Amino acid sequence: MLDLRPVGYVVGLLVAVLGLAMILPMLVDIAEGRGHWRVFAESALITTLAGGMIALACANGVREGLTIQQTFLLTTGVWLMLPLFGALPFMLGATGSGFTDAFFEAMSGLTTTGSTVLSGLETLPKGLLLWRGILQWLGGVGIIVVAMVFLPELKVGGMQIFKSEGFDTFGKILPRAGQIATQISVIYLWLTLACVLCYVSVGLSVFDATVHALTTIATGGFANYDASFGAFSGNAEYVASLFMILAALPFVRYVQLLNGNAMALHRDPQVRGFILTLLVLVGITIIVLHQVFPHSWEKNFREALFNITSIISGTGYASVDYMQWGGFAVTLFFFIGLIGGCAGSTACSIKIFRYQLLLASIRAQLRRIRSPHGIFTPRYDGRPVGPDVLSSVMSFFMFFIVTLGLVAVALSLTGLDFITSVSGAAAALANIGPGLGPIIGPAGNFASLNDTAKWILTIAMLIGRLELLAVYVILTVKFWRA
Repeated sequence: MLDLRPVGYVVGLLVAVLGLAMILPMLVDIAEGRGHWRVFAESALITTLAGGMIALACANGVREGLTIQQTFLLTTGVWLMLPLFGALPFMLGATGSGFTDAFFEAMSGLTTTGSTVLSGLETLPKGLLLWRGILQWLGGVGIIVVAMVFLPELKVGGMQIFKSEGFDTFGKILPRAGQIATQISVIYLWLTLACVLCYVSVGLSVFDATVHALTTIATGGFANYDASFGAFSGNAEYVASLFMILAALPFVRYVQLLNGNAMALHRDPQVRGFILTLLVLVGITIIVLHQVFPHSWEKNFREALFNITSIISGTGYASVDYMQWGGFAVTLFFFIGLIGGCAGSTACSIKIFRYQLLLASIRAQLRRIRSPHGIFTPRYDGRPVGPDVLSSVMSFFMFFIVTLGLVAVALSLTGLDFITSVSGAAAALANIGPGLGPIIGPAGNFASLNDTAKWILTIAMLIGRLELLAVYVILTVKFWRA
């Protein structure tokens, strides 16, 4: 029989930590003097006690390691339980949200999706705005650890490529996984602090700089204003673009840099592929913008760089309504959201390494067709790729496309139009944030959707953040019989 106590123990501890994190927005609300601090005091008490009791109840089942089943349940269980408690401040606080809206907002935060059902953000208590930022920041560092420690072990979507001997991401000079997670967390914190200082230096208030730094490094996209990043302009967009790019790179390479490997980033094919893709897309967008809106080259460059980086990294900020850039640009924005950043980063979506593996497989297949008697093996970073990795990647692509279609059809059945359904499905499954069209586009939000549509999108956010198969496998009968 499957022992759930080790899973419950870890989940309970993380829930308790989430409760302690509520103290920070409580202190901000106390300083603001609006009386809203009581909401976070109550939420923190409920969350900390609940998490502590779960952990204590399961403490007698703690062991040295986890089975594969327990690991799958842990990764999914964490992203189900934390939004449940993270939703409390939205239900009890100034927004007065119902459970559906509150859970949607919390899930969007912790999965770093960035879709929101809230409006009038400028009028909300600062503690609640900070809480949205904290949810995304915690979700960002959490997914890095999951991607580097759990997903390679579970062989999800080709992630085992970062575990095998030939593709040892950690490298011989690095410590064990637990120590790596600690170093990644420290780097994550320092990048956040650097982002805060840079935002302040270009004119943002300390509070705005802090919240936007939390959501920038997490590539989450929650903002303090209904206009998203349109509330700022100029140098702030350059700062955001820089840190979104840094957050979309594999954090384990930063660890290697600190451990003496000066070429860690340059030698990673993911990094090279991501930067090259970004530069090409920005260049194309600049040309399109100059044709549609003949403004200055600097403004075209800045807006193209910021918004392309925001969407490809899955951050979801918008500094302008790019729906006004013409049909080609809108189509481009839809597809670049399905690219994503690097594995082991806070970025989401399909990830650049899977496209690289797909292209390597296609090249090998074309060579086999030209030379039927030849032996051609797909290679990545100069090394052969095993059939298990390619099979996992192909399965991921198939599941992603099928899931995207099913979510879009389900949304259309709730009464949404084609553009809203398809772009909403992509925005949730790829954890991008905004969709396309007048309802959920960069100038809108998800508030007007009915509850059924919101629950469909909430489930899609969870599935997409955990690389699809990590969720699907626990839905099979065989998983529970094993």
